[in-house]
Amino acid sequence: MLIPATILTGFLGSGKTTLLKRVLTEAHGQKIAIIENEFGEENIDNDILVSDTNEQIIQMSNGCVCCTIREDLRTTLQLLAAKKRKGLLDFDRVVIETTGLADPGPVAQTFFMDDEIAESFLLDSILTLVDAKHAAQQLNDRQEARRQVGFADQIFISKADLVSPQELDALQHRLKHMNPRAPQKVVHFGEVTLAEVFDLRGFNLNAKLDIDPDFLSDDAHHEHHHGEHCDHPSHAHDHAHHDHEHGEHCDHPSHSQGHHHHHDDDVKSFVFKSPRPFDPAKLEDFLGAIVNIYGPKMLRYKGVLNMKGTDKKVIFQGVHQLMGSDLGPDWGPGEERLSKMVFIGIDLPKDILMQGLENSLV
Repeated sequence: MLIPATILTGFLGSGKTTLLKRVLTEAHGQKIAIIENEFGEENIDNDILVSDTNEQIIQMSNGCVCCTIREDLRTTLQLLAAKKRKGLLDFDRVVIETTGLADPGPVAQTFFMDDEIAESFLLDSILTLVDAKHAAQQLNDRQEARRQVGFADQIFISKADLVSPQELDALQHRLKHMNPRAPQKVVHFGEVTLAEVFDLRGFNLNAKLDIDPDFLSDDAHHEHHHGEHCDHPSHAHDHAHHDHEHGEHCDHPSHSQGHHHHHDDDVKSFVFKSPRPFDPAKLEDFLGAIVNIYGPKMLRYKGVLNMKGTDKKVIFQGVHQLMGSDLGPDWGPGEERLSKMVFIGIDLPKDILMQGLENSLV
């Protein structure tokens, strides 16, 4: 039985600790091992911990275990798995909390790259907590915050009660542009039911391509170009740091790049669709080359492909340079064999990718 693992990431002050405490104290009959990237000031309270020792792994009063990463994540995961096998520790799943501005990519890659880890653990999903109050500023100023959004399988928005409905709408619109795969949920102070946190299977190679269905309809790419006058709420971000208001005509530099959406974030997504089948050899060569060059900038990519030579769907996904594919279920008798892929990354060359994919079709 593989042990499911969840990566919890999020902006500073977004409520990761609150969420963790809730997960730990809720009586859910599951024993959880929490791996913390650092024991900061406001991390797990000592009152939930049995003893404050120099031990790396601390047993909690509710039977969960908590552990600080002293060496690298691999070592910590191996240690936990070994103790569980020997019956020294009892836990059902692992939650890894990353520090406020960590890149979840390398953490996720640990589960794919390392055979020993892959034999014990199954990466379930990456959860990103976004603090609605400070999101616009953090997304503008910190690429790490934008990356965390791009990696997410599920986005939780906290502190929404501190912003206006327009600001919240603008934020959700912006997050959707960066990551159309991740469902967004507005939560209060990290109060989320456990069903919304665990067993989301965001990393499973399954036939369900989790993209917002509206995003895939053809007018999906917000073809309703925000008119010259930028009256879409996503432009009403709180530019408190610019003292002037945007004039009606949006002459603010962030709007002058000829792009129709706000703050042209460097983390973007795009979708490729085609009814023509892929040539497996061509596609493999092309994706191999792309991942080689752009891997560090490719956050998440996923697809359900129609491949020449098989009646099964081919499911593929990747994180950074690591890519995997799998044969899924058969295409149904009346089902349109449509390949769909979504790419989320930092300044990826959309035209090169689209062209290359087009050229990999039969």
